[in-house]
Amino acid sequence: MPWGDTLNIRKFPSNGSQKQAAYPNGKVLQMTGRCTGGVDLRDISRLPVWKQEQRVRYSWCQVWHDPAQNGNYVTGWVYGRYITPY
Repeated sequence: MPWGDTLNIRKFPSNGSQKQAAYPNGKVLQMTGRCTGGVDLRDISRLPVWKQEQRVRYSWCQVWHDPAQNGNYVTGWVYGRYITPY
């Protein structure tokens, strides 16, 4: 994702799903561990970063985020192509 671009968080794992929020490039988000396609982040956490990125690249992964910035965290979905393990 180009610098200055935003990461869209969706209500469901689909490009056509309602956008819940958008965060700037580099924002650290907490992932739940769930991804589509049977990918479980706990199963791949010991792999090198490049392999982790490869495994989630075409999946949607669930994150916790606070769209209203009021302490009410909700789950949403991000496309794996745009995330990097931290």
